[in-house]
Amino acid sequence: MNTGRNDQTAPDRIKARYWIETAYPLEDAAAIMAGEQSTGTFVRVPGETDELRQWHAAHVEELVELGTVDAPSLTGSGLPKGYNLPAVRRTAEVVLSWPLANMGASLPNLLATAAGNLFELKPFSGLKLLDVTLPPVFLDAYQGPQFGVDGTRRLTAVYGRPVIGTIIKPSVGMTPEQTAAHVRMLAEAGVDFIKDDELQADGPHCPFEQRATAVLQTLNDFANRTGKRPMYAANITGEIDQMLRRHDLVAAAGGTCVMVSLNSVGLPAMNMLRRHAQVAIHGHRNGWGMFSRSHATGMSFIAYQKFWRLAGIDHVHVNGLRNKFCEEDSSVMASARACLTPMFPAPHKPCTIVPVFSSGQSARQVHDTYSGLGSMDLIYACGGGILAHPMGPAAGVRSLQQAWEAAASGIALRDYATNHTELREALEAFAG
Repeated sequence: MNTGRNDQTAPDRIKARYWIETAYPLEDAAAIMAGEQSTGTFVRVPGETDELRQWHAAHVEELVELGTVDAPSLTGSGLPKGYNLPAVRRTAEVVLSWPLANMGASLPNLLATAAGNLFELKPFSGLKLLDVTLPPVFLDAYQGPQFGVDGTRRLTAVYGRPVIGTIIKPSVGMTPEQTAAHVRMLAEAGVDFIKDDELQADGPHCPFEQRATAVLQTLNDFANRTGKRPMYAANITGEIDQMLRRHDLVAAAGGTCVMVSLNSVGLPAMNMLRRHAQVAIHGHRNGWGMFSRSHATGMSFIAYQKFWRLAGIDHVHVNGLRNKFCEEDSSVMASARACLTPMFPAPHKPCTIVPVFSSGQSARQVHDTYSGLGSMDLIYACGGGILAHPMGPAAGVRSLQQAWEAAASGIALRDYATNHTELREALEAFAG
């Protein structure tokens, strides 16, 4: 089914793809979605002219039935008038489109349109946003990532392999001095990337200014002595004015990255930070489960990461294989591949960003990660996979480097471990 208007404005239309579950006839359900998110209301009202509807109503571009379900996935849904039980609930994929003129090139208003009141509509016992497709005019309003893959490699001086990273743990409780000492140990171990935990912000036991100053001085001393400067993602999450001041402190002290909890600050705050930023922006998606945990509602990461890429992040977390969370490996890999897939065709800026693998990662997941992604363009962040290595953190880092060497060469981990002690010890230590 394709009911979209085909005219000269079509290339400027915004499209969104959804999965739906409903007891309503599918054509009626799709029309309800289109009306709710554009010109319609539950009855036609004065002022809703045919001309207005022609130019501003959302269009149902595609409608593909998928199958039926035995019971509603979500509570609270309704049935069409006159419907006789038992209800047959169908699932489908729906593509809606809107003229750019409805909301302009505005990410907050795009979010309100593509992911607004649809989720609460009574006709639906399931509705999830799967993807969005945007016209390149959004690049005139938003800058996208400043550094991305190439810039991150330049800032870390890591080429030909993934950036090996880790997280400062314990997440809270350490003083600025203890945190700096911990970072010194990680730098000496050979880590390329070190980040604050999302829970470590600006508490009275470890104020941001004191912590960031101590850590960056430690890394400056290390760089002056060794020529290597690990990237430190300082958690600057806070009010907008706080984030801008914290960014400036990091940049003035020689830092190359800041971290922000995306769901905590919102798109406008991220856009302002990006316009101000001189360093890379590491996006943490904590709280992501609110959008993703249910198959029947929320938003896929494929759609989610496009909003944040345009807003200007350079890295984003995608979970990891065989992780501690509920996300399946296939979803993790699809998320990571999406980050490296251009949003816009050439010659437009592609807005690709670095996927960050984390959560229970060690040398054991490396081959499957490389096989699934087909690229070395990632940050591979390990906590226990480095710090809990039986030979110490430096051996933990080396075991990861060896695992990626084996993966790139097409050599099985066990075979490569025969002549690489650090890798062999990691495989035995993290066998569980």
